Amino acid sequence: MRRLTPLVLAFGILLTLVAAGPALASSYRYWSFWDGSAGQWAYASLGPSMARPADGSAWGFRFAVSKDAGDEAARPRAAADFGAVCGATPAAEGRKRVAVVVDFGLPADAPSGEEPPQDAPRTACAQIAPDATAAEALAAVAKPLRYNSAALLCAVSGYPKQGCGEPLAEGPGTASSPATATASGPADGRDSASPAGSGSGPSAGLLVGIAAVAALAAAALWQSRRRTR
Repeated sequence: MRRLTPLVLAFGILLTLVAAGPALASSYRYWSFWDGSAGQWAYASLGPSMARPADGSAWGFRFAVSKDAGDEAARPRAAADFGAVCGATPAAEGRKRVAVVVDFGLPADAPSGEEPPQDAPRTACAQIAPDATAAEALAAVAKPLRYNSAALLCAVSGYPKQGCGEPLAEGPGTASSPATATASGPADGRDSASPAGSGSGPSAGLLVGIAAVAALAAAALWQSRRRTR
């Protein structure tokens, strides 16, 4: 029995790490970026500075506390409707029209001491150069913008005044009423609009820990078998 103790201990640590995995997940307070070209909001696969909207498309930005995953992030609350936004704006030669939806989110998602500039989403039709990016479309209708040194979009129309994609401790009610945030922002996996595209999967640290414990378990098993020979 004593020979099996290291193996039992290793598997106990492994199970503890796996069980703790979901508790390590984080939500973020950030501006997410959405492609509405198909008439429905889809989580954008490229950041605004890389995406080049087609004439007649719709693109949305939403400020909220949510996970960085398309099925969990908060979508803009206005429809992805190019006609409703740009229908009254005549086409111009050498320019393209892009419907831009800016949703400043809910008061519960605002950083401490701040409030969203307006309750309802803002819509505007941006007329920009044919090769212009979604970031340029946003700048045309919602200045001032603020970015951090990693090109993460931090503020639209000056909101919020401070902070940039802070990770928030996971727990009951975190997504609707965050209370604490760290000063550091997340890595930017898509270039600008959102935190790293890690979704809700296990962190790299957790995976490394699991691999290390698995190696320890294998070594303990090998040592146990060697001693029985």
